[in-house]
This record gives sequence, structure tokens and C-alpha cells, in this order.
Amino acid sequence: MNRRHCATAAITLVCALALLTSTGQASAAPVPEPSPSSSSAPAGGSPQPYSNADLEKVREQIETLYRKAGAATDAYNLAEEQTKKQSGEIVKLAKAIVDGQARIAALKDRAGAQAREQYRNGGLPPGAQLALSNDPKLFLDGINKVRQGQQASKSLLAELNQTQQDLETYTQDASANWEKLEANRVKQAKAKKKINAQIKAAEKLESQLEKKERDRLRQLEQDAANEAQTAWLSSGAIKDVSGEASGAGAVAVAFATAQIGKPYVWGAEGPGSYDCSGLTSQAWLAAKRPIPRTSQEQWRLLPRIDIQDMRPGDLIIYHADASHVGMYVGDGAIVHSPRPGRNVTLAGAGSMKILGVVRPDK
Repeated sequence: MNRRHCATAAITLVCALALLTSTGQASAAPVPEPSPSSSSAPAGGSPQPYSNADLEKVREQIETLYRKAGAATDAYNLAEEQTKKQSGEIVKLAKAIVDGQARIAALKDRAGAQAREQYRNGGLPPGAQLALSNDPKLFLDGINKVRQGQQASKSLLAELNQTQQDLETYTQDASANWEKLEANRVKQAKAKKKINAQIKAAEKLESQLEKKERDRLRQLEQDAANEAQTAWLSSGAIKDVSGEASGAGAVAVAFATAQIGKPYVWGAEGPGSYDCSGLTSQAWLAAKRPIPRTSQEQWRLLPRIDIQDMRPGDLIIYHADASHVGMYVGDGAIVHSPRPGRNVTLAGAGSMKILGVVRPDK
């Protein structure tokens, strides 16, 4: 193992350990102030109340912003999960590098001991020493020792070479994992900026409303959800749904419903707050069935089932980009963590556009 490789290994180890103690922060990008349409205010007077049509436009704008924030949150969560994985791999590789260096040092010590032994014997190889012996018995006994010594030397050399190759591989793997880690950190920073930007814009829109208008806005949200749920139920989508929760599903449902009332916080996995996939992943973890962290990965990797075969504990994935998820609890309802400014709650399973259903314990 040459000095360059050892230096590379040491640098990788130091960088890995330094990385694990650092916490990068990303600031939100400036957001242009949204300008919902509103009735003009008379000169010198107070602004006129929003009409229902204008308030509906505001609601749609806010919903769009929070949906975009949800998609960015999924990207952030996935990058964070991958970053944790890469950090763990780097720690393992760093330990392997240290162990490999110690192993090489020990092997070199053994090789040095053999060299010193040969020097003490006059610098002659064992075969020559035997040839000069006048004692036939000593000569014959020594043949086996020579063979054993030769085999030991070959084994030592082979082990040293293999350890050096392993150390080189560990160093290369550590460098590759470091690059992946940095790429994921860049993804996290970009996603975090998008999340902050969308949430800030939505909050600004809502803050421009008077309290009574905010109340009307919330009622409009509920009316839109009720209308979608009624249409979904009227379509007969769950007319034949009658499945009962599995044992693990019942545990997951119990966990999720116990979180009702806790606030949505993007990136949160409890215990005091959750985002949508943080809630579902932790609920199934409580049921001893770990599942992917994000709604998009849950949709991509978990077994899909028909809505008619749905049972409590199954996850309903929403929107074309799989940016939201809720847990079906029966009777056409889900428990979910909706968005910033809202708490974990029960809602109609058809109150949002359904992409599909997945089953964690299939």
C-alpha cells in the first residue's frame, strides 16, 4: 500500500467523521407576493370583502401552493433518507479503512519478524542451511519446516496483497459514497428552498384575508372536500368494500388515529408533529412493518391493490405526482396529515383525487 493510498484513506475518514457532525442549513428563496383578485376599495375607504368567486380563486391558489410544497417535501424527505443511508455507509467504510490499515501494519510486522529471523541465521535461506547440515536426521526434519515456512511466507504475502486491495476498494467506495452524499445534500437544499417558498406564499395569501374571510375560506375548503367525497361515494367506488384490517393493519390504524389533533410539519415523523408520509410510515413502523418514508416511494415500491379490495390500514395515494398519502380507516374515511396550518384529522377518502391504493402488509 503506497503513501498516496494511505493518505486518501485517512482524508476520507476525517471527512466522513466531520460530515456526520455538521448540519447544513438552506435559506428560503425570495417569493414574489401573490396577488389574488379582490374587489376594489372605494377612495379613502376600507377594502371591500372578497366575493365568493374571488375567495374561491384564493382557495385554489392556496391549495396549489400547498400541493407544490407537498411534492417538494417528498423530494426533501427522499434526499434526507438517502443522505442518512450514505452517511451510514461512509461510517462503515471509514471503520473498514482503519481496520485495514491496522491489519496491514500487523502483517508487515510479521514479515519483518521473518526477515529478522533469516538475518539471525546468517542471511542464508532455509534450503541452503539444510544443505550445509551434516546431520541426515536434522536435514530430513528440516525439510518439513522449510515447506511450512515457505507456505507461511506465501500466505503472508497473499494476505498482505489482499488486504491492500481491500483497502483500495474501501477508499474508492468511500469516495463514491461521499459524492452521492454531497449530491443528496444539494437536492435537500433545493427542495427545502422550494418548500419554504411555497409555504411562505400560501401563508401570505391567507394572511391578507380578514378573520371572517379566513373562516369563509376554511368553509369553502370543507365544501369542496365534501362535494368531492359525495361524488366519489355516489360513483359506487366502495360499494363492495368490506375488508377487515389485518392484525398489523389494526395496529397501524390505532397508531395513526391516536395522532389526531397533532400539527402538520413538513419533514416531521413525530412524536409531536407529522407530515403526510411521516404519519403513515411511523404508523406501519409501530406495526413492525417498516415501509418507505415518502408517499412517492410508497406508491412506487408497495404492492398495489384495487379500491374494491381495500381494507383499513391500506394507504391511499393522492394526486398525479403521488405527493400526498392517507391511511384508510374504513367507512370511506382516511386519517391523514393534510398540510401546514392544519392538524392530523379524519377526512373523506374521496375528498382528493385518488391515484391508487397500496398495501404495506401484502
